[in-house]
Amino acid sequence: MVKDRIVLGLIAGLAGNVVKTIIDEASIKKKISQRSFRETAAGIWVSKKSETTNLKGQILGGLLDFGMSAMGGVGIVQLLSKTGRDHVIAKGVVCGIAIGSSITALVSAFPQNRIRPKDAASNLSYMASHAVYGVVAAAIAAKLGHPSLFDAEPQNDYLPPTELTSEQEKEQEEIMISNDKPDR
Repeated sequence: MVKDRIVLGLIAGLAGNVVKTIIDEASIKKKISQRSFRETAAGIWVSKKSETTNLKGQILGGLLDFGMSAMGGVGIVQLLSKTGRDHVIAKGVVCGIAIGSSITALVSAFPQNRIRPKDAASNLSYMASHAVYGVVAAAIAAKLGHPSLFDAEPQNDYLPPTELTSEQEKEQEEIMISNDKPDR
């Protein structure tokens, strides 16, 4: 069980992105989408289509794609920490679409990005793959996350959480270590 929200978010976001990339590639092969999300992301830094499709452009776009997905995973974990692990599919779909819409809008808004998709089918494909990304990331986070990450806030001031969070455990360890040091 992972007790750190950031690490859990990175794992969940990267796992979700693997599935999203597989769906994106299938969409390209079936000619539903004009270009991969990596290609669109690479268009932020390079202006020629030939540069977005070569190995360096694909790596560049892939790094941006995986980085944004990892950060999205952290956001999904934060949401689940605040609202609980129930309704993971609904929360994942909404988060995935919101993250995908934001990233697609951001990537497409750069004036130098001439590689952005302009057709509805490509953008719908992006949104569908991002919805699946959100579901996978939320499910992984809910499954791998330690229960203490999802403890609800007490309804009153005298009911403590069921377990310590990883931050509270670290504080206790530091106190114990400092108490074990002999005085000089």
